[in-house]
Amino acid sequence: MPFDEARARAAVEELLAALGADRPDLAGTPGRVAEAYAEMLSGTDVDAAAILADGTVALAEPPSETVALRDIPFRSVCEHHLLPFAGTAGVAYLPRDSVAGLGRIARAVDAVASRLQLQERLTEELATAVEAGLAARGVLVVLSASHSCLWARGSRTAGASAVTVAARGDFADPALRAEAFALLTGGGRDA
Repeated sequence: MPFDEARARAAVEELLAALGADRPDLAGTPGRVAEAYAEMLSGTDVDAAAILADGTVALAEPPSETVALRDIPFRSVCEHHLLPFAGTAGVAYLPRDSVAGLGRIARAVDAVASRLQLQERLTEELATAVEAGLAARGVLVVLSASHSCLWARGSRTAGASAVTVAARGDFADPALRAEAFALLTGGGRDA
């Protein structure tokens, strides 16, 4: 279902009224909030696997080692409270017969993050997209994020971060997985 900006604007107007904050100086707020959510949820109907597949480069001899891109910044919106969370993603894969442009990996992260999400699902969806889009022999995705619902309400746990991991294919092997995990978290060799 496409984003309905007019309906979102009306919903924010109603929310402000319910909060007792329907003052004249907030007249522009519903439009700004609707615009912000349209941007933050712009990946809802985007196929991240296609982004990756469209940017592959076939190689005569693809690398037999892990390709990793770490510290990819992302932001998303938690579907539980409609509050943002932000962090970094690390993506490692074992190529089969082609590699992806590194910018494509970052665009895929953005596409999967730019929808209503749970961090756990975001991690799984990204791993699935990399596996499918690159026909990779193995995929490891590590996300670390700070959730505003943790510091702004409830437990008010400022500074806490959640870490989620998803592995596919050859990275089910503990030794390969440990090596890739070290690369993505900065604990391994730097190229």
